[in-house]
Amino acid sequence: MRTGSEPATARSALRLRFWLSLWGALWGAFGTAAFSLVGRPGWAAACGVLFAVAAVDLIVVSRHLRQGPHWQPGRDIPPYEPDHRGRGRR
Repeated sequence: MRTGSEPATARSALRLRFWLSLWGALWGAFGTAAFSLVGRPGWAAACGVLFAVAAVDLIVVSRHLRQGPHWQPGRDIPPYEPDHRGRGRR
């Protein structure tokens, strides 16, 4: 069912994002430690930034998964109408 509001009501694959951000956090932590040990501070910093971004995404996705069906509805639940903040539809 298409409503015309798909960009505003799009749903992301949160479980896939969870596993990908976990994978990125693990590799970022490993890369930070490995490059620090071999004396490559630039690469260690880059891996540290990757770890930080992946860890923040992991926290956000975990929070959305715990919030339940509003953030992760099943296939049988139609998309929610976007919040127009009192302006009505345009």
